[in-house]
Amino acid sequence: MARAKLPRSPSEGKAGPGADPAGAAVSEEPHGLSPLLPARGGGSVGSDVGQRLQVEDFSLDSSLSQVQVEFYVNENTFKERLKLFFLRNQRSSLRIRLFNFSLKLLTCLLYIVRVLLDNPAQGIGCWGCLKHKYTFNASSSEINWAPILWVERKLALWVIQVIVATISFLETMLLIYLSYKGNIWEQIFRVSFVLEMMNTLPFIITVFWPPLRNLFIPVFLNCWLAKHALENMINDFHRAILRTQSAMFNQVLILFCTLLCLVFTGTCGIQHLERAGENLNLLTSFYFCIVTFSTVGYGDVTPKIWPSQLLVVIMICVALVVLPLQFEELVYLWMERQKSGGNYSRHRAQTEKHVVLCVSSLKIDLLMDFLNEFYAHPRLQDYYVVILCPTEMDVQVRRVLQIPLWSQRVIYLQGSALKDQDLMRAKMDNGEACFILSSRNEVDRTAADHQTILRAWAVKDFAPNCPLYVQILKPENKFHVKFADHVVCEEECKYAMLALNCICPATSTLITLLVHTSRGQEGQESPEQWQRMYGRCSGNEVYHIRMGDSKFFREYEGKSFTYAAFHAHKKYGVCLIGLKREENRSILLNPGPRHILAASDTCFYINITKEENSAFIFKQEEKQKQRGFSGPSPHVGPSRLPVHSIIASMGTVAMDLQNAECRPAQGSGGGGAGMLALPTENGSGSRRPSIAPVLELADSSALLPCDLLSDPSEDEGTPDDDEGLSVVEYVKGYPPNSPYIGSSPTLCHLLPVKAPFCCLRLDKGCKHNSYEDAKAYGFKNKLIIVSAETAGNGLYNFIVPLRAYYRPRRELNPIVLLLDNRPDHHFLEAICCFPMVYYMEGSVDNLDSLLRCGVIYADNLVVVDKESTMSAEEDYMADAKTIVNVQTMFRLFPSLSITTELTHPSNMRFMQFRAKDSYSLALSKLEKRERENGSNLAFMFRLPFAAGRVFSISMLDTLLYQSFVKDYMISITRLLLGLDTTPGSGYLCAMKVTEDDLWIRTYGRLFQKLCSSSAEIPIGIYRTESHVFSSEPTPPTTQSQVSVDVEDCEDTQEAKGPWGARAGPGSGSTGSRPGCGSDPAGHPLLRRKSLQWVRKLSRKGSRPSGKAPAAADWASQQRLSLCGRSERQELSELVKNRMRHLGLPTTGYEDVTNLTASDVMNRVNLGYLQDEVNDSRDTLSYVLINPPPDTRLQPSDIVYLIRSDPLAHVASSCSNKLSSCNPETRDETQL
Repeated sequence: MARAKLPRSPSEGKAGPGADPAGAAVSEEPHGLSPLLPARGGGSVGSDVGQRLQVEDFSLDSSLSQVQVEFYVNENTFKERLKLFFLRNQRSSLRIRLFNFSLKLLTCLLYIVRVLLDNPAQGIGCWGCLKHKYTFNASSSEINWAPILWVERKLALWVIQVIVATISFLETMLLIYLSYKGNIWEQIFRVSFVLEMMNTLPFIITVFWPPLRNLFIPVFLNCWLAKHALENMINDFHRAILRTQSAMFNQVLILFCTLLCLVFTGTCGIQHLERAGENLNLLTSFYFCIVTFSTVGYGDVTPKIWPSQLLVVIMICVALVVLPLQFEELVYLWMERQKSGGNYSRHRAQTEKHVVLCVSSLKIDLLMDFLNEFYAHPRLQDYYVVILCPTEMDVQVRRVLQIPLWSQRVIYLQGSALKDQDLMRAKMDNGEACFILSSRNEVDRTAADHQTILRAWAVKDFAPNCPLYVQILKPENKFHVKFADHVVCEEECKYAMLALNCICPATSTLITLLVHTSRGQEGQESPEQWQRMYGRCSGNEVYHIRMGDSKFFREYEGKSFTYAAFHAHKKYGVCLIGLKREENRSILLNPGPRHILAASDTCFYINITKEENSAFIFKQEEKQKQRGFSGPSPHVGPSRLPVHSIIASMGTVAMDLQNAECRPAQGSGGGGAGMLALPTENGSGSRRPSIAPVLELADSSALLPCDLLSDPSEDEGTPDDDEGLSVVEYVKGYPPNSPYIGSSPTLCHLLPVKAPFCCLRLDKGCKHNSYEDAKAYGFKNKLIIVSAETAGNGLYNFIVPLRAYYRPRRELNPIVLLLDNRPDHHFLEAICCFPMVYYMEGSVDNLDSLLRCGVIYADNLVVVDKESTMSAEEDYMADAKTIVNVQTMFRLFPSLSITTELTHPSNMRFMQFRAKDSYSLALSKLEKRERENGSNLAFMFRLPFAAGRVFSISMLDTLLYQSFVKDYMISITRLLLGLDTTPGSGYLCAMKVTEDDLWIRTYGRLFQKLCSSSAEIPIGIYRTESHVFSSEPTPPTTQSQVSVDVEDCEDTQEAKGPWGARAGPGSGSTGSRPGCGSDPAGHPLLRRKSLQWVRKLSRKGSRPSGKAPAAADWASQQRLSLCGRSERQELSELVKNRMRHLGLPTTGYEDVTNLTASDVMNRVNLGYLQDEVNDSRDTLSYVLINPPPDTRLQPSDIVYLIRSDPLAHVASSCSNKLSSCNPETRDETQL
């Protein structure tokens, strides 16, 4: 009992001669209690006298006596104390039930001992009476009841049974008294009470009537009382340890105990009744019961008298009634457990490692992506995956989890992360990590984020030490889960990736391949060379290692970062992209040549596999040391490799870039002694152009990238007169208004003064300007149009990378947001500070909206998947509207570069779908074969994905999964996408390889060129090449259609055929259409088309069929070609008519027939020439990540670069620019 004393009130403590009258009033009642005094309670429920409160009242006169008042939670009576001890207190009640269970088991054991010691052949009778021997007569129908009524019981055994019976009787009566609630008959007629009286009262009676001591008492029925006590004991045990008991465990226990009690009761009953028959022993009786209950029934042992036969019938009837009910309950619980998943064993959680996956709804694609990526790492093979999902397991998911590969490692639990009981079932506190994924298929994505936030909070509250990996959809909700170890915001990554796709083609493919785990084995059995090379390079991933422990990089300690990056790539074929200082947590991508490597640095590099899994083979190293690399070798082969890893067997060839020694240049009078001379002007001289070596330490005077804060493009001169627009001077600074909390500040091109909201509307004039269409603005650069449903905060991340400070001002493209819904004031406030950013209300499936927003002046169109279409009755139909709309735009605007986001990656096969395209069918078979081989990137060979024209944000789910093993992957990805800007860290950009750059020849030489001249690190190539697709024989109509080849577009000034000279404006050729010029020969593309046509016709005319048939054949082919072109002409007329109806000028609309050759070549180079332009589709594009150094460069290759941070070199001189060198050595960014 706890006692609490009340402190004195302030008035009482200050009472004195001048005390307040109220104080005097209090002192007048020294023996009373104020009704305003609070009551305090203390004590525990488990105390023997209940909970009591003591309150003491102190009057002003200390000499007066104190009054103590005790308050009890329970009645302070003897009955209540007994009830608390026997029934209410969990721990004491558990002890009582355990004692009772032991007594019942003891009585059953004593019965068995009595049976074994009893021998009816020695005589049967009452205690102290004369014993009579009885023999069984099978021919007689009379039953001798004496062997059934009397047994032989030893004195010691009788004494023990009497003591046990007395204790049981007293305990039963006490419990009846304590649980009595006014109805005595309810207590008396309970089955447990009747059985207790049958087994205890006769023993107590024998104490006072000795002749009855040998009376048979069915003590074996105590087994049912033991079963009842065991059930209550299990319930009390679970309550005592504060755990929810398993219904499945309880039901199995009840069923087992029921079976055991039936068999034990039948065994003892048959054995005793057969004392009047064949006198069976216990073992024979047990054998008979087992054979009978198992429905085998051999018949070798049978009861001989009718009482035992009646008992068998009763036992069978009881079994037929009780057991099916028990089995039904067990099966029901088993099915419910299969749905909910049961529990994850605590013993397993303490001995094995597991991670928990929390999702709102589990789809088969999400599950397989997680499992394939998670178990792709060798050290995770012994981990268990516990899935916690509130919905019932899907049929497809159930089928997959029954596969032996996953059934032993994946456990599905149906439950909520907001319930501690379910988190306890998943053993969240013992988990290695918890992945919380959002449901992106929800119509209300904000509500889905709210659910994710609550799950993250619940897990952090329950298991604060468990690492959290959270996926969030909306960027404005990211700060709610800032406490998580790793967070991936879907809309941030999506929009930043789409923005980079407009200036660095196929960035989405590059990032997707980097964050997927692959061994580079995809496509190696393909006969196509590009598929083998593309698949091999896709195996490159980002790894890390401490520099002092690395064989790749430790020899470069004390050297510059650029020097280490080049020589590591040259020697081992690895691409060093960044590092992290030991004292700094920030990762720096390409910190530049001024950064000196230390042994404690953590290096991040791109390679097929990590260094720990590489084997090094040394070849001819001593021989090359003796040579001293005295002269260059025109051919570099594997025999000259000093060191190469096992990775080289997959295509990474380490090579020597000409002469690595520093020597005076020959043929150049001004060459210094420590540098390789650059080629002379205009390439004069007989020698081949050379490349400067990469210096071990930075030479500040030779660094070309200088302070980009002073944009040289701004000072190149005044704007052209034909623009007719006043030039607005942009400033560089940080955006003043961020649309959400948690966005990383990025230095951008900004307007000096915020634009009024009315000026942001593209299609409507205002008092500040009267422009109502894109043509009136007179933009120098092509537009970038983004089609989205709403102006979400994630759209802000699309604008920031395109307005970053390191983008030259003259390369800034106008951005038009085509929105289904009007943006709110908050979003407009965030974007009004950026130059050339406009919005317009409209939809991508409306031709008028596309024309108003200036689609004919656009270079890129980005179609973002709409939230309202992400959910459908059939999951994979969510992309149907987007795919059809994009296909329509391909036909209406074939020269437009379109990047599309899809919900499901499997729907990428419908982009540019052609039913009779045999090459697409071959790619489909290749995809299925790679999926059967266990590839995580089976979709990578689809041409739209390889070219970067389509991607699904679900592909980036692996980024969160990989961060469990590579905790740096999210940071590196955000740096590459421009979402984070760390001081001193570089950024991703691209440069185009032109004809003037082909003297560099190989990727390894380009690596040296970039490292030595501009300290840029190349990481891959976006290659577009002509390709002859193997296809089935095509009908004559297809053979006569227009074809564009890369080689035919190289020289646009030379006429290669007479078609253009003959064709006139009135001719019916395919080159003429309304709105074209009067001289089709002025269009080089038409000349190329005519040349292709003439070649095909000449091949057909070479047959010895005469000139007349050849002319007829030529006419028929021309007619067929006209039929094939009619659909395009109809589409062209449709667009022009809509433009005239809207009052828009039609001069800017370019149909396929009047594209210039340079435009066609640009589309081919970027991989955006659609099959509507080139029916034979003789070009394809793909990404090569970290290709081998000996990879030959090709025209139109686009090289991905990590350029060092210009702000890190603000103090450097800008005198040595790349433009001052020979034009052949320029590496300007051409996008």
